[in-house]
Amino acid sequence: MLAGGTGRRLDHTDKAELDLGDETLLDRALRTVAGIGSVVVVGPDALPTGGLRTVREEPAYGGPAAGMIAGLRAVPEAETVLVLAVDMPGVAPATVERLVGALDEHDGAVLHDGRRQPLCGVYRRTAVLATAPADASGLAVRDLLAGLRLAEVDALPGEALDVDTWADLDDARARLQEG
Repeated sequence: MLAGGTGRRLDHTDKAELDLGDETLLDRALRTVAGIGSVVVVGPDALPTGGLRTVREEPAYGGPAAGMIAGLRAVPEAETVLVLAVDMPGVAPATVERLVGALDEHDGAVLHDGRRQPLCGVYRRTAVLATAPADASGLAVRDLLAGLRLAEVDALPGEALDVDTWADLDDARARLQEG
């Protein structure tokens, strides 16, 4: 789970701690992945992860690709991994099931809502790491994944919503209250 960004468009507020009304973005993401195996949170050690393993990307705040690589390296025993950005509160366990079901012979399966959402995807760990440069600081995730065969899973309404601004947070709260 990726939770290490700077929250630049949110006045540098820690996205993981943003309140959705009855839970934080981090709590919601952790609930979404509960029971699916080893969970690694990529972000600051100070995050309230309930004792889950936390790793940091190199360098700190090196971007989502660096965070993704750090998370993948933290689970050498895993063949397949779910990558989920903490700021995607519309993702549910059913989303994860659809992604896993689409993996087949691909290197990964990503949520798609008119564009790929690579921070909500299931990947073959070794395929991604084979493309990883020694220094991924500032590397775009699309560049990290460029050579991989990715299945696209159509997003349901609201599923690919990500919280990047205060307006996005208000939208997420409203959608979640509507059910």
